[in-house]
Formats: sequence, structure tokens, C-alpha cells
Amino acid sequence: MEKLKATKVGKANPESYSRIRVKDVEIGEGHFTVTAGPCALESVEQALATARAVEQAGARIFRGSIFKPRTSPYSFQGLGREGVDLFRLVQQETHLLVETEVLDPRHIEWVAEHVDLLRVGSRNMDNFELLKEVGRTDLPVILKRNMSATYEEFLLAAEYILAEGNENVILCERGIRTFETYTRNTLDLLAVPAIKELSHLPIIVDPSHGSGRRSFVASASRAALAAGADGLLVEVHPEPEHARSDGFQSLSLPEFEHLMNELRRLAAVLDKKM
Repeated sequence: MEKLKATKVGKANPESYSRIRVKDVEIGEGHFTVTAGPCALESVEQALATARAVEQAGARIFRGSIFKPRTSPYSFQGLGREGVDLFRLVQQETHLLVETEVLDPRHIEWVAEHVDLLRVGSRNMDNFELLKEVGRTDLPVILKRNMSATYEEFLLAAEYILAEGNENVILCERGIRTFETYTRNTLDLLAVPAIKELSHLPIIVDPSHGSGRRSFVASASRAALAAGADGLLVEVHPEPEHARSDGFQSLSLPEFEHLMNELRRLAAVLDKKM
């Protein structure tokens, strides 16, 4: 894999890693950038309450999905196209960048007009036509690892984006499927040092999907920072018990604020900027 764009060139030193800058936010080695927000956008009130709270707590990027790939066709699938108005409101009311998941190549052009980053979810890591299409945009792309993908397969998926000319790829470890059933997934923290050994691309961690349990999110987040991750993708909701999607793994607003205070103290010890 030495000839691939996603793989590391040269020795493992701070200058060998890519840093991605989006407006005034930097993602990459030396930084710990937190993206936070609800699993799915539901309403104006929910979006703005969450955005204001996560910004005040120290997050730099707002997570806001309007399309949701669900196991059951009867589960909430997201607000769809009408949800883009919520991106504009968040951008008007806060200084947060906005990211969202795209599921279909036909959506990319108009979604890209309203957000700062695109996300490809784990279920679409192997959707090569979608990867090519986001690779033709000029927006940074968060690429989530498929729950059964090897590190090599993960990096080859990133290669589809890089090969189209988009070098701003952020990898995301979100847990893999194992024999354990107590947690939703098994968070593979070794993916962080492994990817940093293999690739120059930034890697962040999703502790929400990685555990599937609200009570484990803080521990997984601290562990990700200690393992060398470049940031987090955390699910936060004003009322997790009433969330239409993944409330059982979403932090409440006070819980997220407490977590951010903990992470700031740990980041200072590890010489990471938040």
C-alpha cells in the first residue's frame, strides 16, 4: 500500500500528518476537535438548543443528520431535504461549523451548498460511487469505518475519495461488530495508533456508536484522547429519553458539558489543543 495517497510517507513525526483547516477550525495532529450534536435533526427547537449548548461547552463542529439509514424501514429516516433550513439557522445563531451525512450521490450537490463538511457513514464505506462523488467536492469528508472493515479496507475506501482530488479526508473509528452483545459495538481504540502508523490522515473517534450506551461515552471519549485521536464525534440531545433516533447513546446537555471539562484537563496534560 506504499504507493497509495492515504498511506504515510516518511517517518512518524508531527510534520508527517495531514492537518485539515476549515475556516478557523483545525483538525489533525496536535489538536483535539470535538464535533457534537443529535443523531438526527428533529425540529428548530431541538437543533438550536443543542447547537448553542455544545458551542458553549467547547465543541467546534455541529453534527446534524437529515438523512438516516435505519435498519428498519419503519424507523425515523430523518427530515430529508426540508432539514437544510436548520443548518442555516445553526450557522446564523452560532459560530459552529456544520457537518451532515450524505447517503445518495444525487443529494451531494445541494447538501454541499449548506454545510462545511460531509460525512459518509459506516454503512456506505463500501459505496464506491458515493465515495467518488464526495471526492469531487471541495468539502472535507468524514469517513466512518464499516463495522466489519479491516484497516486496509478502511484506507482503501479513503483512497476512492483521495483519487478524485479531495485530499481533505478525516477517518472515523466508530466501533466494530464482535461476539459481545452488552455494547452496541466494540470500540477498536487500537485503530487510532494503527491508522497513525499506516496513514497521514487525521482520525477521530465516535464513542456514541462505539459503545451504544450513554454511561460508557465519557470513558470511551477519554480513552480516545489518551490513545492519540484527533477528535470526537459525539451524539448529544436536549432530551435523550425522547430522541427519535439513538437516544440511549446520546448525552444530555449537562453531561456533555461535564465531559468537555474533563477532556480539557486531559488535553492539557497530553499537550493537545481544544
